[in-house]
Amino acid sequence: MSNELEAVIHLVSGTARGWRGANRISQAKKQPEKLLKLYDIEASPFCRLVREVLSEMDVDVMILPCPAGGKRFRPEAKALLSRVTFPLLVDDNTGDVMIESSDIIEHLGRTYHAKVRNSKGVMRGVAVGTSVLSTLLGTRPSGIQGLKARPSKAPQQPLELYSFEASPYSKPVRARLCELEIPYILRNTPKAAKTDLGPPFFRDKLFKGPKGTTRHRQFLADTTGMVQVPYLVDPNTGVAMYESADIVKYLDKTYGA
Repeated sequence: MSNELEAVIHLVSGTARGWRGANRISQAKKQPEKLLKLYDIEASPFCRLVREVLSEMDVDVMILPCPAGGKRFRPEAKALLSRVTFPLLVDDNTGDVMIESSDIIEHLGRTYHAKVRNSKGVMRGVAVGTSVLSTLLGTRPSGIQGLKARPSKAPQQPLELYSFEASPYSKPVRARLCELEIPYILRNTPKAAKTDLGPPFFRDKLFKGPKGTTRHRQFLADTTGMVQVPYLVDPNTGVAMYESADIVKYLDKTYGA
């Protein structure tokens, strides 16, 4: 499947979800001192709910991928709790180890002082339903991305990915990182102004607004001269790169077994 067609599929998926996880809705007034850890399955609609809120709060998180058949982080998760479902959040700032997306979202909002959208009751049912729908809409003929483990080699250090949850170009990269069970620091890079709307080649010519509307957008502007996602940094090889198709190829070549 071409990268363009795949992006269109994920564009439809994001639209079905109302573009949750695209914009900074309620920035955390208190950033976690220690990096949060999320045992995550990219294809899980429940994990998506948590990642959306983290993106909207502009909070970073260490993603520990746990795809079906995975052997790298699933045993770790099972050692933490007797009953494990995903997502599973470890917050070393408070000592909390939590499952259930609604409880995790409530904890994030309460602990880091951000107003998050309703996560329980009827609203939770609607959120889960649209998240499931968007996951199904994003399914490729070859199967659901980010669901099953692939043979891989573990990196010595976690990678870093600048992304926001609703980005149609970031989805394939996060899915491959999950399938390869590669741990990575998710540097959430949500949009924060009208001048952030649209692809870089379009918005930069039309709006000519400031690029650094959030902390990571400022980093990308200062470091690369432009702002787009995904942007991958691999401290193991010194590689830093844009373009989702190229990143996926790099991951397969470097860490695929």
